[in-house]
Amino acid sequence: MTGLNYLDYTLLGAGMYVLNSYVKQRKLPAPLPPGPRGLPVIGNAADMPTQKDWLTYAKWGREYGGIMSVNAMGQPIIIVNSVDVMQELDKKGALYSDRPRLEMGGELVGYSETLVLIPYGERFRVYRKNIAKYIGGAAQIKELHPLIESSTRKFLQRTLASPDDLMIHLRKLQGNIILKLTYGIDGRYPRFLLGRLFPRAPLTPEWLPGMGFMETARRWAGDTLEMVEAPYKFTLRQMETGTASKSYVSTILEDGGSLSADEIRDLKFSASSLYGGGADTTVSAEYAFHLAMVLFPEVQRKAQAEIDAVIGNDRLPTFQDIPNLPYVGAIVTEILRWNSVAPTGVPHRATEDGIVAGYFIPKDAIIMCNLWNMLHDESIWPEPFKFSPERYLGANPQRNPRDICFGYGRRICPGMYLAEAALSMTIAMTLAAFNITNAMDSNGVPIVPKHENTSGTISYPEPFKCTIKPRSEKAAALVSEEYH
Repeated sequence: MTGLNYLDYTLLGAGMYVLNSYVKQRKLPAPLPPGPRGLPVIGNAADMPTQKDWLTYAKWGREYGGIMSVNAMGQPIIIVNSVDVMQELDKKGALYSDRPRLEMGGELVGYSETLVLIPYGERFRVYRKNIAKYIGGAAQIKELHPLIESSTRKFLQRTLASPDDLMIHLRKLQGNIILKLTYGIDGRYPRFLLGRLFPRAPLTPEWLPGMGFMETARRWAGDTLEMVEAPYKFTLRQMETGTASKSYVSTILEDGGSLSADEIRDLKFSASSLYGGGADTTVSAEYAFHLAMVLFPEVQRKAQAEIDAVIGNDRLPTFQDIPNLPYVGAIVTEILRWNSVAPTGVPHRATEDGIVAGYFIPKDAIIMCNLWNMLHDESIWPEPFKFSPERYLGANPQRNPRDICFGYGRRICPGMYLAEAALSMTIAMTLAAFNITNAMDSNGVPIVPKHENTSGTISYPEPFKCTIKPRSEKAAALVSEEYH
């Protein structure tokens, strides 16, 4: 999804045209943010990008400033390219934490009850509260360290066995972590793993109406229903037989007593939100890490030298080592900035009229934050397209990107602590065990990949080839050892 697809723009716009006319006619307390002129009735609908929308928004931002506005079929859309403006939105989170109603991307396929799209209100707060109890801070994540470490070791073993299947291994790694902590499902039940994470098709920008979209919606809705029901029923069966391991679902069921139908519904959908939202994002970051090591080999060498000096070569890193590996930690930080996992995030909706950065934001306006542009602001991070962990080290470190990359307001990513823990362990163990280098073409010439990203709400580096080999025979032996 680039925020909204064509049908959503059309349906939203039809209802907003009268409102837009009213806004133009009444006396506003402040001007609307500037933006490109649109055509009568359809406004800027024809100008809205369908691919890599962050690039178009960044281009507009250079012309119109850190906050600008367009309209699509009468629907006001506010585009934010500035960190300062986003932080002002963050401070007024109660006004700007709702979601627009997405007919195709939400209602028709069943996503509207998941955390990512559920309206801001009591059910949203229940979801967030329950999730925060399980993965909402350092203390909760510490309990998950053994799961993350064991899952990462299995990732290394699969990579050692078939290094050309990197993306498959990364998906299985994160799928295993999320399914285990959410439902108690482990790798012995692979039908819940690859390809069964959050169905991504409804969130892509390529969908167009008029080509059997209702049948497509029904198929996606069926996938969503199975995503919500099947793993939940698995946990129930395990609990009934006394074989359930501790998980998000089992803990709430055990601690909650007799749950009402609404509470069970909320448990199912909050669990599926964890299950769906927690894997793709981290996979993108981990895939980008491997790309960065190919493109910036000197970074890999420095990190491996640090690991060798601190840990040696007789074991693989654990979470106890992470605080003693500042350069590895800086790589984690730079990955969060250099590869924008969610370039424009998910759109917010204004629930009331308001003023932001001196401009009028009308009620029901859609707000898009161009996180990609913010994370590549050369006034904050010089040479923003260079991968440089050194930015965050020394006496004058550059700005920490964590207060940008995870979103803002009441919708800030609830899984950010889990994502960072998983990313940190993958990076540390991989650097300790493997060398990541260029793949070679048929003539023995190194293939130099480019850092270009796919379109979509969750964006990945475009597929690339690399060579992954153990650093030594001893490293290969360490990877092959059983983890206890």
